[in-house]
Amino acid sequence: MKWLWNMAALILLWGVSWPVYKLALAYTPPLLFAAMRCVIGGLILTMFIWKKRDQIKWQKNWKIYLYTGILNIAFFYGFQTVGLQSVPSGLFSVLVYFQPILVGFFAWLWLGEVMTLLKVTGLILGFLGIISVSVEGFSGEVSIFGVILGLLSALSWALGTIYVKKNASHVDSLWMVAFQCLIGGSLLSILSFFTEKWTSITWNSTYIFGLSFGAILGIAVSWILYVKVVKMADASVVATFTFLVPLIAVIIGTIFLGEPFTFYLLAGIVLIVASIYLVNKKSSRSVKINESDIDQKHLSA
Repeated sequence: MKWLWNMAALILLWGVSWPVYKLALAYTPPLLFAAMRCVIGGLILTMFIWKKRDQIKWQKNWKIYLYTGILNIAFFYGFQTVGLQSVPSGLFSVLVYFQPILVGFFAWLWLGEVMTLLKVTGLILGFLGIISVSVEGFSGEVSIFGVILGLLSALSWALGTIYVKKNASHVDSLWMVAFQCLIGGSLLSILSFFTEKWTSITWNSTYIFGLSFGAILGIAVSWILYVKVVKMADASVVATFTFLVPLIAVIIGTIFLGEPFTFYLLAGIVLIVASIYLVNKKSSRSVKINESDIDQKHLSA
């Protein structure tokens, strides 16, 4: 039950983040906005956990901090921010949320997670749901470079998820989140220094709210929740639940930003719910295997 509440809070935070960022991005260069969210979020988290600094163990864990910072922050947000400028938003959402498919494959390949027909079917249905939810944004010119960046964004997020799942038990989770934000955010800051201008920021209430929300809730709190849920459940199951994020974002946009509720959105809801059900449903074969294991234990006892 605790895992479910953490997952629900994470989906809600990430879902709300998209409309908030959409409003704030009208007043700031995108790469600089991502960099500032990450660095400020990492600094805020560091202040709260400074008393636990003996848990850093830098000499032992620096590679984990570096790799999560590169994969989950620098590459993920960097590819996403640059690619979104040359690909329609709907198509880009589809590309980024190819991530659960990749996580399912990598988790089977590297983590030994079971890959059943039900799980494969669920992952495919969820991806079709993302296509349905995002289809209204399929407009404008499509850049091959932008498509590649979208797929790289999905790949880096998937690899980051697998890496976190594999190494989270070896390091303090809070410090891993803090350092990934600080390291990844710093790399994004360096890149933005050469491509964007600080003077392009309009310091109004909308931007400040978006930056504050993003740093505290969208980065620090949400990544803490993400690391927790990845530690507590199969990576493929967690990834499937993230199919709900763009769905929540679109629903919020429909309610608060006046965006239309369409048949495609309804179809997407049905497909994503079916996806989550199938991925979390145990096949009859695995249930029988579990029952036979229990019987064998009783007999041996």
